[in-house]
Amino acid sequence: MKHAVTRIVKCTIFSLIVFAMTTASFADDDGWVVLFDGTDLSAFDNGRGDDPNPGWVVKDGVVTREQPAGYIWTKEQFGDFTLEVEFKTQGNSGIFFRTGNPRDCVQTGFEMQVNKPGGPNKHSVGALYDAVPPSKNAGVDGWNKAVITCKGPMITIELNGEKVVEADLDQWTTPNKNPDGSKNKYRTALKDFPRKGHIGFQEHGAIVSYRNIRVKPLSE
Repeated sequence: MKHAVTRIVKCTIFSLIVFAMTTASFADDDGWVVLFDGTDLSAFDNGRGDDPNPGWVVKDGVVTREQPAGYIWTKEQFGDFTLEVEFKTQGNSGIFFRTGNPRDCVQTGFEMQVNKPGGPNKHSVGALYDAVPPSKNAGVDGWNKAVITCKGPMITIELNGEKVVEADLDQWTTPNKNPDGSKNKYRTALKDFPRKGHIGFQEHGAIVSYRNIRVKPLSE
């Protein structure tokens, strides 16, 4: 009986270790956490604790929204960080970050616009959506690399090696209004948006692919 109990305990511990290894993200020596290593979406769910919709297809190191699939969200939340991701798209999509409530993502999180080359305007590729246009159209056909850095109130976006957005959220003091006087869709002033939340990839009807997704938490 004693040996049987010991075997059960050992098996249970082993199972928990395997579960943790297959669901957690690990930081490398430089502090980068791999969110998508090209093989599975174990770092993500659908925002309600369930596995991502199978419309998100993983193949050849790339995850692609091929069919209507809903958003996908990191299980972990991140506050101050640098996010690196490569994307290729046939149309409108977005990368969400610092999203407090995935079920109300537009009103509780920030979005970098993903789209085909165009603009620049507040809805073109690389924009801090509806808030800050990119300084130039830095998008290309095919694969693009975005680097999003959040540190306190500061958000910067680099697209294909060029800084296209630098925003101080503390300047957004009025709901539905940008510092330049233009309107936005946010019912809460952006300075009061969550400073920590989930990273997500949007479902917006277009075929869009992502690869090499990693995040580096920064000291807060």
